[in-house]
Amino acid sequence: MSKEFSRAQRVAQQLQKELASILQRDVRDSRIGMVTISDVEVSRDLAYAKVFVTFLCVGEQTPESSLAALKEHEVAVRMTLGKRIRLRLTPEVRFTYDNTLTEGMRMSNLVSEVVSKDNQRKKEAGREDEGEE
Repeated sequence: MSKEFSRAQRVAQQLQKELASILQRDVRDSRIGMVTISDVEVSRDLAYAKVFVTFLCVGEQTPESSLAALKEHEVAVRMTLGKRIRLRLTPEVRFTYDNTLTEGMRMSNLVSEVVSKDNQRKKEAGREDEGEE
């Protein structure tokens, strides 16, 4: 009988919780702003953790500058993580910007734009009732 979740998935979930707590409470850097951890991928040997983050940027902050500031704290975050989680080897943390949210919003805007143009063309052609059921 197969397991419902692999060990790597369970470790990834726990890492996500602990990293969110660490970034919220322990990392004090105004360049980072608000960080959200959207996903964590852990290698099969649990040596590496790829942490996908998004930022709520305010003012002059950009995702690139916030990510660069966050990468400066990778070693300190790993040390704190090692104290909080009991693993034989603390995974090497690598932060990566997750652009799926911005891509999803861009795609949604494109679809909305096409739908509105289509409705406008229907009105201009006098076929307002077509396609509505």
